Amino acid sequence: MGAIEFFTTATGTDLDTAFSTARDEAAWERGHGGYTGAVAEKDEVTLLDEPRRSEAAAMARAEELICAGDPRIDDKWGPAGALPLTTDSGEDGWLFFGFASC
Repeated sequence: MGAIEFFTTATGTDLDTAFSTARDEAAWERGHGGYTGAVAEKDEVTLLDEPRRSEAAAMARAEELICAGDPRIDDKWGPAGALPLTTDSGEDGWLFFGFASC
């Protein structure tokens, strides 16, 4: 069993609600059988103490953290990372990212 990087955005001001929504949507899109390689595999999320960014800047920061092997998100069985963002349409949201089993 391997792991793959995932990046998923969800809108909302509440981290836990947005995470739950992102997981539900990923499970609907990729199935409920496990090993989807998506945020659906994650049970927990870790808020990284980061400022709110644009979607592009949040994605760039997430890629930096993954490439650096940040221990907070460098485990396919561990939590997803979360960065606060402002969507291109001006809504508050979150970027969820990390490694998921596939």
